[in-house]
Amino acid sequence: AQAGVRYSLVDPYAYIDSNIVGFTNILEGCRHSGCKHLLYASSSSVYGSNTRQPFSIHHNVDHPLSLYAASKVAGESLISAYAEGGQLDEAYLFRFVSILGERYTHGHVYDFYQQLVAHPDHLRVLGNGTQRKSYLYVQDCLDAMLHVMNAGLAQKARHRVEVFNLGTPEYVRVNDSIRFICGALGLRPRLEYTGGNRGWIGDNPFIFLDTKKIQATGWKPKLTIEQGVVQTLRWLEANR
Repeated sequence: AQAGVRYSLVDPYAYIDSNIVGFTNILEGCRHSGCKHLLYASSSSVYGSNTRQPFSIHHNVDHPLSLYAASKVAGESLISAYAEGGQLDEAYLFRFVSILGERYTHGHVYDFYQQLVAHPDHLRVLGNGTQRKSYLYVQDCLDAMLHVMNAGLAQKARHRVEVFNLGTPEYVRVNDSIRFICGALGLRPRLEYTGGNRGWIGDNPFIFLDTKKIQATGWKPKLTIEQGVVQTLRWLEANR
């Protein structure tokens, strides 16, 4: 998929071509090959402007804040249509928070690290630093998806389409992430905030997921958000 919220406003057709048209091609491939089970990487962005916290899989996803989020909602809808039409036996939709870890290519840890390498004495922060976000380490994310698949939940599903939120049972403020990163690097930069409670157009200033459903299957994350941030930072340092 074409990932990321901000870039979707710059090149919307990249998201339509990949996340909607391209994904429809994948679904057609599934239909013609007799695919029985589909695991879909969705996003917490589908919850849009929802203000009830934490976001539940039962909340509406009918008001996305970005084209990226809209493309993910479209993907979920296409899966539902194919499954209910008998073209897929079962599908699992995984709504992720932001993912951290090895091979990380964009996001706040990447952005802050690149800034601090260029100028260790000051850091530009989008928004006011109070935005509240949840993050998940990439291996924990993969473990959760594999756990659902390997636990044989396909035989126990109540519906053709099952939705799972994936995240940690915690959230941090952007200022907390800054503290984790600067502490690990041994820096005390001057902070320059752009202002406002959103970092960019389409940003939701508070993202926190209800993960009781996935945890009820026996899965739980191994790393805290702070540990995931620091591990990502160490990988970036080793892979300049």
